[in-house]
Amino acid sequence: MRVIADSDRCIGAGQCVLTAPGLFDQDEDGLVVLLTDTVATEADTKLAEEAAHLCPAAALRVTPATDDAEGQPGA
Repeated sequence: MRVIADSDRCIGAGQCVLTAPGLFDQDEDGLVVLLTDTVATEADTKLAEEAAHLCPAAALRVTPATDDAEGQPGA
C-alpha cells in the first residue's frame, strides 16, 4: 500500500503522528511529513488507514501501491 499526504491541505492537527508515529512526523510548521510512502505490513496499513480516517483536513490517502499519480490530492 502507498500513503499519500497533501501538505497543502494539512492543518497540523497531528492526529496522524499520534496514530502512526512510525509512518508520520510533522515539520517545523506542524505539517505532515511522510517517513515512508509505502507500507508493507498489514499492521502499518491499518495504522495508515486509521490516520487517514482521523485526519480532520482529509490530507491523507492510502492506495494500492500500483496506483499512479492521477487522482491524488494536490495533483
